[in-house]
Amino acid sequence: MDSGQSTEARVADLLERMTLREKAGQMVGLHVGSFTVLQRETSWTTTLDDAKDAIRDHQVGSATPFGTGFSPYNTAVVAGRVANQLQRVAVNETRLGIPLLVPVDAIHGHAHIEGATVFPHNLAMAATWNPDLAERAARITAVEMAATGANQNYAPTADVAREPRWGRTYETYGESSSLVEAFVAAETRGLQGESLRDPTSVAATVKHYPASSEPTRGEDTAPVDISMGTLRRVFLPPFERAIDEGVAGVMPMYNALGNEPAHSSTFYLTDLLRDRLGFEGVTCSDWLAVWMLVERHQTAASFAEAVEQVATAGLDIASVGGTQHADTLCELVESGDLPESLLDRSVRRILALKFELGLFEDPYVSPRSAIIDVGSEEHRRVSREAARQSVTLLQNDEETLPLGDVDELFVTGPNADSLDNLLGGWTVFDFDENEGPTVRDGLEHVVDDGTTVTYEPGVGSDESAGRDAVASRAERADATVAVLGEPWYLHEFGPASLRGENGGFPQRNSLELPSAQRDLLDAVAATDTPTVLVLVTGRPLVLTDVLDQVDAVVVAFFPGLEGGRAIADVLVGNTNPSGRLPITFPRSMGDFPVRHDWLPHPSPLGMDEHLPSYDPLFEFGFGLSYTEFTYDSLDVSEETIADGGEVTVSVTVTNTGDRAGTETVQLFGEHRHSSVVTPVRELQGFTKVTLSPGETRTVTITLTADDLRVVKPDGSRTLESGAYELFVGDRTQTLAIS
Repeated sequence: MDSGQSTEARVADLLERMTLREKAGQMVGLHVGSFTVLQRETSWTTTLDDAKDAIRDHQVGSATPFGTGFSPYNTAVVAGRVANQLQRVAVNETRLGIPLLVPVDAIHGHAHIEGATVFPHNLAMAATWNPDLAERAARITAVEMAATGANQNYAPTADVAREPRWGRTYETYGESSSLVEAFVAAETRGLQGESLRDPTSVAATVKHYPASSEPTRGEDTAPVDISMGTLRRVFLPPFERAIDEGVAGVMPMYNALGNEPAHSSTFYLTDLLRDRLGFEGVTCSDWLAVWMLVERHQTAASFAEAVEQVATAGLDIASVGGTQHADTLCELVESGDLPESLLDRSVRRILALKFELGLFEDPYVSPRSAIIDVGSEEHRRVSREAARQSVTLLQNDEETLPLGDVDELFVTGPNADSLDNLLGGWTVFDFDENEGPTVRDGLEHVVDDGTTVTYEPGVGSDESAGRDAVASRAERADATVAVLGEPWYLHEFGPASLRGENGGFPQRNSLELPSAQRDLLDAVAATDTPTVLVLVTGRPLVLTDVLDQVDAVVVAFFPGLEGGRAIADVLVGNTNPSGRLPITFPRSMGDFPVRHDWLPHPSPLGMDEHLPSYDPLFEFGFGLSYTEFTYDSLDVSEETIADGGEVTVSVTVTNTGDRAGTETVQLFGEHRHSSVVTPVRELQGFTKVTLSPGETRTVTITLTADDLRVVKPDGSRTLESGAYELFVGDRTQTLAIS
């Protein structure tokens, strides 16, 4: 295994010397910790000693002490030491000394580690409309992962949020395929750096391929029923962009697409992913997804049949398959039910990734790196800036914000003094191990010396007493900040106790504020004290009946460890809000799902036959500022665009207000006519510009012919002649496609 040889030569040399059992071991992973939910007769590991035995005896190729939040190894130094112990067993106590992949779900920072930098969740990051900032956050995440021995991240999330009832909406970068593409590309670059051989780079694993985010009923992991045209137009582009960026791994979704589970589909894992999209890396299963084929999808009668299905389809690693999965692979090959060449195919990819990561040269981590790098002040400053840019102002009647001179500021609500709910899910579950400001803390820090901040949670075990206290304090205050919304949750929807603590949230059958939170608002509104609603949430909620009760509305999509300070800075005016919605807020539950890029359709009985197809409470891309911007002089560099060509779209933006601010310039477009139904006002590009009062600047966005291709029902893409309408702000231009 001469390091001077090419990766291909090193892989071929090693693979030729491997036994069947050694190959099978490389195709499974273990979780090392104390997490026992769903444990059955499978042999995925729950103790460190068992993990070491599995590596020695079964040559298991992937193991992690991270990933659930329940692990006893969730401090940086301890996790690094455990990772080193596992690597030493793999390198020194197995015949071929093949090092381990050590993966983790670090989707908003290395957040399963105590003291790590926890960034805003992806939906909040998308609200910044700043992919460069997301790339910086991903680079920091990679550095902190590498400092604790992790070398593979089950991220970025490339799901496009098309069903807001879905409990994992906050893990997405929003409802626009174009917006998600930009952020997925940025996160992939940040995680993998300039080279995977950089000791601070990790292997990115894009998920959940190909389309998990529009499940039936919004129910997590339920079947996804979409056309091939919709798959290619909406859901695949972010995965294609990640592949173009060289993403190392792909994780399939739990769901079935139609009636075909992704994990066992040769079409999705091989024909489409590899033959059509050109992916050459490693595929890794989701948590216990192979077992789900037996227990939930019921497309395999036994575990052995499920293992045969996924190996045949093209799944390379069963992430927590454990020794039983490895043993089953061997039995299938020995019985003649599975060709060994299929194992060779997967192991070749796995070994290539390990060589590219430089693990054969040095798989270990220095404990000193964990002490220096994890949760440093420099890293937290980036998290704070991301949170500030993500906070989005939706309503500001009578310029209630920023808060002016107030003698007494009253803060209330279940999310006002909760760091847990600012962090969101996929974080160390013992939240006492995280240190950061709540919204209450942030306001106490930033208000003027003469301002008194009072607090009452308002929603708790004695809700009646809470309302009385809220009304009394709000009556005395000069302004009230009510911090409401959802608590942290996972999937659908984490511990049931959260529903009681947060007045009924989270749930799927209603995305309106629960009655306990509405009662709290009623108590505040009855006082006539100016009221600001701060909404902490992982999804768009229905606020139609709430807006008349409050004077201003600010939304923060699980803004992370520094979210409390970021929200406070916006409320008092230290930060001019620049967040813009990456997802639509509907007027009612009956509007779900609602999207900005809806498809036009007939009205046989006239245009008044039904309500408008897109008439949201707050539209995609919306957000207010403490200043005003105007647009002028929308120009396109060419009148016509042909196959292979590109044009630049330029517009002049002026800050007409009296304070500096940042505007997000959004380019939308639509085909006037085409051979198939195409979206109305599809996002085609965006850029941010910061302007001083009175300043004018011309910004440009590049549009390529590939951006204008029409997706046919079979999923093919073609450039069709015709007129293409462009929209920036209140300006329009027409581009001819030839």
